[in-house]
Amino acid sequence: MGTFMRDDELDALVRELNRDAPEAGSAGGAAVPARPARAEVVAGDALEAVLGLVLRRDASDLLLVPGAPPVMRVAGQLAAAEAPPLDEGEIRELLAPHVPGPAWLALQQGGAADFSLRVSGSSGAFRVRVNLHRQRGRLAAAVRVLPRQIPTLAGLGLPPALAELVKPARGLVLVCGPTGAGKTSTLAALVGEINRTRSCHVVTIEEPIEYEHPNGRSIVEQVEVGSDAPSFAAALKAALRQDPDVLLVGEMRDLETIAIALTAAETGHLVLSTLHTADAAQAIHRIVDVFPAAQQGQIRQQLALALAAVVSQQLIPTANRRGRVPAVELLLANPAVRQHIRKDRVENLGTEITLGKRAGMIALEESLARLVRAGTITLEEAQLRAPRIEELESLLRG
Repeated sequence: MGTFMRDDELDALVRELNRDAPEAGSAGGAAVPARPARAEVVAGDALEAVLGLVLRRDASDLLLVPGAPPVMRVAGQLAAAEAPPLDEGEIRELLAPHVPGPAWLALQQGGAADFSLRVSGSSGAFRVRVNLHRQRGRLAAAVRVLPRQIPTLAGLGLPPALAELVKPARGLVLVCGPTGAGKTSTLAALVGEINRTRSCHVVTIEEPIEYEHPNGRSIVEQVEVGSDAPSFAAALKAALRQDPDVLLVGEMRDLETIAIALTAAETGHLVLSTLHTADAAQAIHRIVDVFPAAQQGQIRQQLALALAAVVSQQLIPTANRRGRVPAVELLLANPAVRQHIRKDRVENLGTEITLGKRAGMIALEESLARLVRAGTITLEEAQLRAPRIEELESLLRG
């Protein structure tokens, strides 16, 4: 697995788990009794000890892969225990008592499952998201520690202008970026902004729920796919009958969900969602290409009317390598942008972002240049991520 940082406390805990773990059978399709829909990890549990250590190390993720020791991600860097590798049985022993029944079913049917766990122990109460999956035919897991507080735009290092995106009563706001770019945190900050400033009924649809929003000025209901609803599309259909003002859709991943979300944004709801795309042009293509060719012209028309903004973001290592910061591109749907979408000229959206600077649009190169000038990131990191390096260099010279 390459070269990692050492962590003595994690090493000691893994050795103890390896010594004490009872033998376990193969996870290859063995029947598992039905479990509570929402499991909790309590003090004294082996998994609680591991997760508590992850929290104390301020790690964001824990990787459990057969044939390797546990690996934590601290400030974006991997730290592996110098200890005997875990086998599949040991990983199963750690997780099996806490996996809800629907997740086992999803694992058996689809090869992967996502669920959340509430942890209470010596490190306090917190929550984690677990992705249970198979690789090389064996059980493995990726665990992410979920923040205990709702983030703010300022706390995440995001532009204050993003707060303006949630003031309108209707429209579609997309947050785009690769996996691990902080899209979920950005959505949580936007919902938090609504909750502090507006009296609304907010319904979030997530798989799983990552941030738990208390009621503030708004009433916030949170639906977990797999537990509260069978799918994003089914949950979204139901939510439209619940008098919502704002809908958050964790991910638009299928035709039915996208179609309902577009209609909702067109007919008087503010819809927030994410796509795994690099920029606004790719986001438009992704939405349109989900539909059959005969419907794509109509969808472009509908999307041109419904779209309010596209936020594209990346997380970049800081110059001191102690954390990561977001670089952001912001496209606002003005008349020119809507016309490009209708006419399938999305390659021109980058130009509209440059021309729309006074209206509040932000080019990725501009965001990168600000971070370089502030000494937050290195020039090399910025050059790796700038789609137009000459534009970045021009901004830095100016």
